Amino acid sequence: MTIRTLAPDQLVAACNELRLAGWRLATIAVTDSELPELRYVFWNTNGPGWQQLRVAPPSPMPEGVRRIPSLTPTIVAADWLEREIEDLFAIDFEGHPRLGDFVLHDSRWEEGVGPMRAGARTQQALVERAWRPRRVLRDEGAFVMPVGPVYSGEAESALFLLETVGEDVVRTVPRLFYKYRGIEKLAQQRSVDDALLLVERANGTSAFAHAWTYCMAAEEILQLAVPDRALRLRTIFAEVERIRRHIAVLRAIVDSTALWVPAARLLELEEHLLRMCGDLTGHRYLFGFTVIGGLQRDVNDEALTRGVARMKAIVGSVRSIVVQLERTSSFLDRIQRVGILSPERAHEFGVVGPFARASRVAYDLRRIQPYGAYQDAAFEPPTASEGDGYARLRVLAEEIAISLSIVEQLERDLRPGPVRVEWTPSAGEALAWCEAPAGATVQLLRLNDEGRCTLLRFTPPSFRNWQSFRWVTEDFAFQDFPIILATCGLSVAENDR
Repeated sequence: MTIRTLAPDQLVAACNELRLAGWRLATIAVTDSELPELRYVFWNTNGPGWQQLRVAPPSPMPEGVRRIPSLTPTIVAADWLEREIEDLFAIDFEGHPRLGDFVLHDSRWEEGVGPMRAGARTQQALVERAWRPRRVLRDEGAFVMPVGPVYSGEAESALFLLETVGEDVVRTVPRLFYKYRGIEKLAQQRSVDDALLLVERANGTSAFAHAWTYCMAAEEILQLAVPDRALRLRTIFAEVERIRRHIAVLRAIVDSTALWVPAARLLELEEHLLRMCGDLTGHRYLFGFTVIGGLQRDVNDEALTRGVARMKAIVGSVRSIVVQLERTSSFLDRIQRVGILSPERAHEFGVVGPFARASRVAYDLRRIQPYGAYQDAAFEPPTASEGDGYARLRVLAEEIAISLSIVEQLERDLRPGPVRVEWTPSAGEALAWCEAPAGATVQLLRLNDEGRCTLLRFTPPSFRNWQSFRWVTEDFAFQDFPIILATCGLSVAENDR
């Protein structure tokens, strides 16, 4: 990875140069120190390669504010990244159109606290502030319809403010972070193994992908050569997790349209897959299976072969359900030409994963920035061009079939061997990435000589994708909102990491 150090006044020009050359902004990280340094991480869309731009904001001004130029006016994908950093580290981004009231939107938080920065007060004096949503519509009869933040069932806490003058949504404002856990802060000074437990539990539907990304960063720091069998098994179970997550999203889509029978059938198939994971690895959601240096335990070859056969039957059943749905006009009427995200908007906001590929943004880190054993599998990520709910459903269904193909290819070539190597603590910093089920996840990790975490920057796909959600829901009817939300496959828990 190329690393460049820049002055603040060079930052915007350097980032725009990378953008025009086909590089995408992956994340912005902040070192935890009294004089912080910002790390702007970009990845190449034209082939393997990463770049990191480092810049330090000038010393605090008389009023104690640290300022740096904002990228948002020219790189829209930086918007939420900068808003998050401003809230958590009290760094002001000059030129940003809107800062504040983001992560720390509870009315009792004072602006400028920066609870993630070094030296911040752990016991903050809280104040009461009246909060009202910002409104765009001022016409007679205009009103704001709140959805959430409390729901029944398994839904996480999130508030959606829908502005309208009639039946169509004119403007949507998502208000998240009601259960923000501060995993990046909690990980500091914990052992490298303990920090892994935090990352792994950010989101149950992508636990393995996030844990694997963390392990790859730690293994680069520790200079570990993970055994080939462990790499192949990691890749296999990453695809198993992808199948399970995609089935869950398909089930949510069907459920949102009140088709209870296929929804129940998909839930049953997801349960079969969870039980198979538990039988093979010891945990239904693959917790604790991947560890630094390889895997916690080996998988019996005969059991794995039986598991692949079970998966093949499950995927076949999923395909049969999707075919039936595609022949159901009442279902298609609810998702076709509804919740459209244009390719231009998807690219502008840095959308990732199936959400992006349904809008003809074909980036997939498994192919462009390969890791694990993906270079040994033949596959091509599916795309669609319509960007609506039906396009997202088709991409999910096709990815399930492709994931099964990857599993079958790697399982055939699996050879006996060790699945873990021993290691001793070592200091260093490394970046790792993974194409999680919902899209690209990036983690920047730094360890000290004792093997304790001193920096963790964890940017999951849902954090990137939520930023564009308002554009998917606007200009559609109120009754379309829950269906559009389901087709996007966004995770509140993963965002509120």
